[in-house]
Amino acid sequence: MTELNAEHARRTIVDHTRRLAESAAAAGPDAVVPTAPGWTVTDLVEHVGRTQHWVAEIVERRITDPAQLPTEMAAVPADAGRWQAWLTESAQRAASACSDAALDAPVFNAAWDGRSGTRFWLSSLLNEAVVHGFDAARAADAEAARVADAGDAGDAGDAGDAGDAGDAARQADRPTDIDADVAAALIGNHLAMLTSPTWRLQRPESAHAIRGTGQTLQWLATDIAGDAGAWLVERRPDGVAWQPRSLRADVTVTGPARSLLLVLTRRLPLTDHHATGITVDGDADLARHWLDHTAHVSG
Repeated sequence: MTELNAEHARRTIVDHTRRLAESAAAAGPDAVVPTAPGWTVTDLVEHVGRTQHWVAEIVERRITDPAQLPTEMAAVPADAGRWQAWLTESAQRAASACSDAALDAPVFNAAWDGRSGTRFWLSSLLNEAVVHGFDAARAADAEAARVADAGDAGDAGDAGDAGDAGDAARQADRPTDIDADVAAALIGNHLAMLTSPTWRLQRPESAHAIRGTGQTLQWLATDIAGDAGAWLVERRPDGVAWQPRSLRADVTVTGPARSLLLVLTRRLPLTDHHATGITVDGDADLARHWLDHTAHVSG
């Protein structure tokens, strides 16, 4: 599995957490998160900040026994005006915990997939910051559209507020791009999780649903060269296997790495070519079945 250089991953965690905080401020604490049904922006901020502090403690203490994992979670500030500082602190703490000195130290790996614990957590933190950063940006966009719609139906004062909200949301939306190499690393991490022993234990219904009789799915990135941008999935009777390889498959999903990541994590629809730049060749129902049965819990 291709992984980012650790320093690049650490910088990206901090950068995308900053973007998330800016989008959260633009959206407001009670705004809904369209790409994480049932969540508000408060839920999103709380989840990301707490996870970063929790992982940082695991790595800092070099915890190897899952029975010793932290049980207390960091408290999110009640004042939304303090969120940005709190998220900056949590991201920097997590990135610092996953230092070069910690990369191969004995640390619990929740996926049990052969990676060192710190490398597993670094990838998980990266996924949290990038994917949930996208969630926060979509929440800011949706809130700006809602306020703008209310302004159109209301008086000029409301319309002025809508303009301010729209400006804030556009500012938050500008830096939501996900670099192709970051997206590619997260696709590999996503597939590693879906094929890990932990997934089979914790999500047996998903693991059962994505087994098959040899059906193959190919995910191809148009902006990553060679096998680093190719993910071949095979649905076997005993479970799913994947490898970084380009090969003819029952269905091939092709597009920018960013779009592939967001489709795989159910943030963008598979069939909206205009939004994603993705094309589907072959058995589209096979791709839809995969997506329908590989959702992570809690958005």
